[in-house]
Order: sequence, then C-alpha cells, then structure tokens
Amino acid sequence: MAVVIVAVVVVVVVVVVVVVVVVVVVVVVVVVVAAIIVVVEVVVVVLIIVVVVVLVVVVAAATAAAVAIVVVVVVAATIVVVVVV
Repeated sequence: MAVVIVAVVVVVVVVVVVVVVVVVVVVVVVVVVAAIIVVVEVVVVVLIIVVVVVLVVVVAAATAAAVAIVVVVVVAATIVVVVVV
C-alpha cells in the first residue's frame, strides 16, 4: 500500500512539475513575442517619423528653390525693363 501511495505522489509531483514548466514556457514565449511586436512597432514608428522629416526637408528645399527661381526671374525682368526703358 505504501508503494502505491509513493507512486501516486511521484506521479502527481511529476505532473505538477510538467504543468509548471509548460506554463513558464508559454509565458516566456508570450513575453518574447510581445517584446518583438513592441520593438517592431517602435522601429516602424521611427521609420515613419524619419520619412516624414525627410519629406518636410525636401519640400522645404524645393520651396526655397522655387522662391529663389522666382526672385531671380523677377530681378532679371526688372533689370531688363530698366535697361530697355
């Protein structure tokens, strides 16, 4: 009878240990996957911010170039009008 009780206790302990190990592994996997998702989201957000900043700089440079061209054309036209008159 004692052997049966010891065997049952051993089986119960083994089952509990296996369940605990499985739960720990699942929790670790979930945490790792969540961390990877967070890192990917952060990288994506940073990339979006970089793209927006680059676009703003490009638009600002294009606008400055356009304004400079307009100023040069106006100044040149003014010089031509003054020279002709």
